[in-house]
Order: sequence, then structure tokens, then C-alpha cells
Amino acid sequence: MTATLLEDLGRIVGTEHVLRGRAELLPYAADANRMFRGMPLCAVCPGSADEVRAVVSACHRAGVGFVPRGAGTGLSGGATPGDGQVVISLARLRAVRSVDPVGRTAVVEPGVINAQLSRCVAPHGLYYAPDPSSQSACTIGGNVAENSGGAHCLKYGVTTNHILGLEVVLADGTLLRTGALGPRCHGYDLTGLWCGSEGTLGIVTAICVRLLRRPGAVRTALALFRCVEDAAEAVERVTAAGAIPAALEMMDRNAMTAVERGAYHVGYPDDAGAVLLMEFDGLAPGMEEQVEVSMAQCRASRVTEVRAAQREAERTLWWNSRKAAFAAMGHMARAYYVADGVIPRTRLTQVLGQVAAIGREYRLWTANVFHAGDGNLHPLIAYDPSVAGESERVLAAGSAMLGACCAAGGAVSGEHGVGLEKRDDLFLCFDEGDMAVQRGVHDLFDPRDLANPGKMYPLPGRCAEVRRAVWDPRAHVQSTAAAVSPQA
Repeated sequence: MTATLLEDLGRIVGTEHVLRGRAELLPYAADANRMFRGMPLCAVCPGSADEVRAVVSACHRAGVGFVPRGAGTGLSGGATPGDGQVVISLARLRAVRSVDPVGRTAVVEPGVINAQLSRCVAPHGLYYAPDPSSQSACTIGGNVAENSGGAHCLKYGVTTNHILGLEVVLADGTLLRTGALGPRCHGYDLTGLWCGSEGTLGIVTAICVRLLRRPGAVRTALALFRCVEDAAEAVERVTAAGAIPAALEMMDRNAMTAVERGAYHVGYPDDAGAVLLMEFDGLAPGMEEQVEVSMAQCRASRVTEVRAAQREAERTLWWNSRKAAFAAMGHMARAYYVADGVIPRTRLTQVLGQVAAIGREYRLWTANVFHAGDGNLHPLIAYDPSVAGESERVLAAGSAMLGACCAAGGAVSGEHGVGLEKRDDLFLCFDEGDMAVQRGVHDLFDPRDLANPGKMYPLPGRCAEVRRAVWDPRAHVQSTAAAVSPQA
């Protein structure tokens, strides 16, 4: 059966687009979450939507699971294959099929790079708003699969708020069009169902996106604080004052240290415990007032320094340093792990204290980089994978941090998805009955469980075990164990 499937795939896409050697397959063994790996049967690179349909149909006939893959920038193991599965790379489907400047929409293929789309429509004075930190590499199709966010989602929302319709291939090769790409737009919101489904319902082959008019004015301010608690208070004050920032981003001392060791040297002072990056956009009238109101709220929160960018180069440096924060962790340790949870904005101080306590409890060095405006936390945990047991300790600490988020009224993912990483952690938010309903929806579209199998859905019977293992801040918040130092 395997030989027949490989022959079928070669006939469909050409043998040069079916990768089979171990060296060729190693890049497809994992996504950007290196904790999880698998060795696929092959990686197939179709060049059109018709070829995607034919490839999926061939997998369906053979009863072999398939894994959709974009740029591999995902952080939850969502594009990591199981052994013997077929990776379907969408990198060759990178056409911008059409742009409607008047209707402010575009139809793109899933392999289009996020930042490329904004460059493509810039001559029309338009742009695509969702802006993950990996936007120079990640694909629109991958963003749909994970319902990705970004720095500016505080004002503009996440990916699902900008997707108007989809063309998708179901697990048996059936073609389905939804929303603006379908014959009608009423009925069930299948477009919304697909956003964030992580490839478990099928493969997206075309996307109709909403485009926005570029703002007339943009102003960015940077505020430094002695501690994270003061910065978190400023976030609450800014939003309560009625200002509507496009973005409110924060980094703690450890994250700033990593950035300063990397490619972007902002000159953060050694005594700064946190930095808050605030951006406002929209019409020029009233813009300066918003900036001044927000800086005044920072002063009320004991800011040590706050200033607005005076030049575009200064603004660009600030944003580059923020978006390079994950990669900068490579200067601090041999490896790092990115947690992803979301909490109510008013619980920032509480949960950040618990995240720090968890780091101490598990003897791990952590840094915090997060979308403070919408409560999306990204604790970064430095570790050495060559040390026996350290990877397991990191995963346990990550789950404990998610438990703290859920206990505060949040959820286990703000934008990175569930994938392999957080399957069982979903029981921190849902019970067995909740998950049975979600699994029932999945089974309507993929009853044989061939589309990205093993992802997103918890293992049956794990609910009670996961909830028993939730980290209890009352028992551990007083821990004084020293955090380990990262490698220089």
C-alpha cells in the first residue's frame, strides 16, 4: 500500500516534488517547537489546489494520515508529523490571485508570506492587519490554521477577524468553499470554524482576506519602569483612561537583557525592570492627545522614563527589538521554550508573579515577552536539552504556567495553538463532555481522523489527572529556590 501511495503521489505532483530521503525529510520532522519530532513517510509539495485535492484523495484511499505545513514557524507542534504520515507542504501555493482595492479584499493562496501581502497591496494604500512576530516568514495559511494574533491585535483583532471566506479540501478530497468564496454567506459560520482548527478539518487552498486602509498617522512611545508590577499597572491605567492603543507590548528585565545581547541595541538601562511599548494609529487629529494621556498614565504608575519616538528610525528600532525578543533568547541559552497563555488584562500582576514563582519552583530561568494589551503572555524558558530530565521539567513548568492562566480566568492559548504541546492542557479549560462535543464536530468532517491526526484533541480519560496536577500557587508562591543562570 505504501509503495502504491508513493507512486500515486509522484504521478500527481511529479517525482521531484515528493521528498523521501532522510536528509530531505529532516526539515519536516518538526515545526519551530523542537520538543516534538516525527519522521514522515514523505513530504509532498503540490503546485496547485487541484494537486492538493488529488494528494489528499490519494492519502484517503490509502488510509494514511496527512499533515498540512506552511513555513514551519508554528510553536505548538501543530505541523509536526507522526511517524509514517505524509507532510503536505503548501509552500508552492504562493500566488496573490486577486486584489480588489475598492472592496478592500484580496484572494491569496496559503503559501503567501504574511508580510508579503502587505507589500503587495501597499501601492493601493492598503495593508493586512494581523502581524505575528514571525510575519516576515509565516504564511497566511498557517495564520488561519492557528488563528494567529500579533502585536496590533489589541485594536484590530486576530486572524479570524480578517478572513472573509475560504476554499478548503476536506479529508476525503472534497472541495468546500465558505463565506465570500462560497455561493452564499448565510447559514453556519464555517469560515470561523476553520480559523484555528489547526489542519484537523482539512487543508485551506485559498483565502479571501479583509484589507485595511493605511492609517493617516502613527505614534509610538516607550516607557521604562523599575518593575513589572508598575508596568502592568500602567497598562490598566492606559486602557481605563479611554485611550485606544493599536498595541501595548511589554518585556521584562531578562527579555531586555537578551535583546541587548542580540542584533538590536536600544540601550535599555540596567536598572529597568520592564519596558512598555505603546503604539497609536488612526487620524492625525487627536493623535497627540492620546499619546499624552497615555504617557501621563505611565507617570502615574511610577514610570522612570517615557518618551515618544521622534524619528521613524527610532520607532523601527523599538519594534525590531520587540519582534526579535524570541530569537534573542538564543544568546542566553542553548535552547528555549515559548509558553503561550492568555489572561484578563486586570490579572497581569498576579499571574506574572505566579509565573516567576513557577520558574523558581522548577529551577528554570525565565523571561517574559507579551502582548500586554490583550493579556497574551509568552513566558520564555531557557534550558539545555542535553541535560537529562531538563526538557521534561520545562514542559511541566509550561503546563503549570498555563494552569495559573486558567485559574485567573484565562485560557491555554492566545495565538500559538494547541498542536501536540497542549492537547492534555485543554482539560484545564474544558471537561470530557466539552471535548466530546468538539470532537463530534471534527468527526463530521473527518470521520477517519486522517487530517493532522493526533493534534488538538486531548487523550481520552486524562481530564481528572491533568486537573489534579495543576500547580497550586498557595503551596508554592513563597518558594525561595534560586533560578538557574542561563548560559552566556
